[in-house]
Amino acid sequence: MKNFGIWLIRIALVLFVLGLFFGHLASESYRLTEPKSGVMGFLSLRPLHVSSAYLGIITAGLGFLTLIIAKMKTTRFGIFLQYLHFSLWVIALIGIFYSYFTGDFGGREYWEFNPVWALPIFISFIVFLVFYLHQIGFSIKWPIYYWMWLTGIIFFIFTFIENYLWIFPYFRQHFIADMTIQWKVNGSLVGAINQIIYGVAFYLMEKISGDEKSSYQKLSFAMYFLGMFNLMFNWGHHIYLLPTEKYIHYIAYAVSMTEWIILIRIFYKWSQQIKENKQFYYFFPYRFLMASDYWVTINLTLALFMSIPAINLYTHGTHITVAHAMGTTIGINTMIILAGVFYFIKPTFNSAKWRMYGSVTFWIVQVTLLLFLISLIGMGIQRAIWQAGLTSESFSKMSSSSGNWVLLFIILGTILMFSMASFFIYLLIQSWKKNKLNIEE
Repeated sequence: MKNFGIWLIRIALVLFVLGLFFGHLASESYRLTEPKSGVMGFLSLRPLHVSSAYLGIITAGLGFLTLIIAKMKTTRFGIFLQYLHFSLWVIALIGIFYSYFTGDFGGREYWEFNPVWALPIFISFIVFLVFYLHQIGFSIKWPIYYWMWLTGIIFFIFTFIENYLWIFPYFRQHFIADMTIQWKVNGSLVGAINQIIYGVAFYLMEKISGDEKSSYQKLSFAMYFLGMFNLMFNWGHHIYLLPTEKYIHYIAYAVSMTEWIILIRIFYKWSQQIKENKQFYYFFPYRFLMASDYWVTINLTLALFMSIPAINLYTHGTHITVAHAMGTTIGINTMIILAGVFYFIKPTFNSAKWRMYGSVTFWIVQVTLLLFLISLIGMGIQRAIWQAGLTSESFSKMSSSSGNWVLLFIILGTILMFSMASFFIYLLIQSWKKNKLNIEE
């Protein structure tokens, strides 16, 4: 096995397809009048869906980093670290899905699998940190994305330890502390992975535009430091409902949106630099990066409202939160990942017909995703009205009244599944055909 990076990307593409499939099956359960048990029940399908997507994003990020830094130098120690990291990561993935399919639960939200499989994940990230520092070193001036990747890896390791503090009796015995840590961890882990994925976006922007100056500018490093600030404090808006110190909520409200605002500014400045070159519109990495820019704007608008404590009181625990999470996962992270896969694999559409198919599918994904999120928001508003006590309907009547939104949600989700899966499967096939990756020696 010569290139572990491309293998990680292939695994990520498979995980994304599985995530779409399990998500579709989970959406169908909304129409069932009697709950199903076993692997096909919602209690199993939800973690299968969430973990497939979440682990797909992490795996893709690690794959991109491996592709980029593996060729900086070749040593026996570096190759050994790649072997070790890849083996541990595959063992963890196999164990996680084995845990889900056999009903061996025991973890917390987003990490519901048996905690024993967290150990290879943790060790693999330690190994990857050593590999990262071994390959890059400090003999050169680091561009912004090097620092973002390092921050993401380190904070993931630190936060992942926090994620499993609940295994100690002390934390399980103190409910408020336990809940605070768990909700804090969920936000911080996402922030750590975002540092890696956003760093990939910076790398792609630099390579596509040919302008390396932006990777060393003060604005870029301002975004980096705000990103770290986000990692440490923006999770506070997840715990508005917990009786914790209010200053945590105030800080969280002030900083939770800053990272995205700066990211929009950088995307805008970069797009202005190359907007006159119309050929980039037909360049799929550019298209997906621009799509992620627009999705940042849409999710920022939704998140601004959700971060207002008076509104958060009603939206918390509804499908509005789900819409925000899925908009971020699909609209931002997945679009950046698709841009990266297209860039590195360099797939070629062999005819005008195939190029047209790619363009049409791209727009189907964007439009369908928007309508899909609107359907979730519609379901969420009905649930929020019921939670606020503004209606005397029972829970079952409230759920029944959401039938049209649910039907729209399932239909749009099905379209989204097939359209996005076509990209993932196409790229997976192309990854086996391409002999030369688009990466500098």
